[in-house]
Amino acid sequence: MTAPLITLGLESSCDDTSAAILRGREILSNVVMGQTELHAAFGGVVPEIAARAHAEKLDLAVAEALSRSGLRLAAVDAIAVTAGPGLIGGVLSGVMCAKGLAAGAGKPLIGVNHLAGHALTPRLTDDLAYPYLMLLISGGHCQFLIVRGADRFQRLGGTIDDAPGEAFDKTARLLGLPQPGGPAVEDAARRGNSTRFRFPRPLLDRPGCDMSFSGLKTALLRERDRIVAEKGGLTETDRADLCAGFQAAIRDVLTEKTRRAIALYLEDAPAQPAFAIAGGVAANRAIRAESETLCARSGLRFTAPPLSLCTDNAAMIAYAGSELFAAGHRSDMTLKARPRWPLDPGAQPLVGSGKKGAKA
Repeated sequence: MTAPLITLGLESSCDDTSAAILRGREILSNVVMGQTELHAAFGGVVPEIAARAHAEKLDLAVAEALSRSGLRLAAVDAIAVTAGPGLIGGVLSGVMCAKGLAAGAGKPLIGVNHLAGHALTPRLTDDLAYPYLMLLISGGHCQFLIVRGADRFQRLGGTIDDAPGEAFDKTARLLGLPQPGGPAVEDAARRGNSTRFRFPRPLLDRPGCDMSFSGLKTALLRERDRIVAEKGGLTETDRADLCAGFQAAIRDVLTEKTRRAIALYLEDAPAQPAFAIAGGVAANRAIRAESETLCARSGLRFTAPPLSLCTDNAAMIAYAGSELFAAGHRSDMTLKARPRWPLDPGAQPLVGSGKKGAKA
């Protein structure tokens, strides 16, 4: 029997520096070094600061991951690294670190699409069979995918402008809530009245699975300004109600678009129909609950990774790398850092751009 592949993964696409060691699907270590304090004063991630922090922390993260796993670098079979998409300075830091480790230790190198890491996480955690339907919903991306293999993705639709994570972050800034915006808005929404403000549900009047969220931010800004003009400021109740109405709008859009994506996915008559949700915004409990209910009605298995594997982490990159390695993929020293990298190259490009570049 072949021994499980031992993979070192590196992730540095945004503001989390991470290194992980996997033995097959077993996570031996998963070190994540955040940068929240470095960016707190700026209301968002500053690319130059993030890149510098990655360069300073990547070797420390690798050393810590190896220490926690109880292994030495010599025991690693392959090195996987996020090669895009993302903030180019951070991605470049990770790629250069991985190249140095691979060259120095004589190990195979595998460049991994960050989005594929999220999309394959349900196979790491739940061993889902191909093909399955995936809602990848993160800080800079939102798209429905039929995952047919480690390197085979069919995009059914996506956001044409802001991703939900961006919209949550911008809403938090508009309302004076801390970053990251997703958890802050969700926490406030639990105390709010979701029916007080009626925000738009963009693109529900059009067929297909494409989404738009930038208009929600504008609608919320107008309501905030109206309240401030009338009262001279926002109360905690106002903030909670605005957050609740905003979150309900995103939930409703995602629920309807998910229903449409499920219908398209089931046309293939998959043997083991399943729907998975992954990415940072997949940690939102309201969105998860609606997705789970919809799957129960449609006869699909519902899967959502643990919250620790929803946000950016190297365990998902190591696992994606191991699947690509098994499929015969290898990278060399010409591996480039890519700010944009579509999972489905054959899909029609989406209009607009967001935090991590054009939606592709």
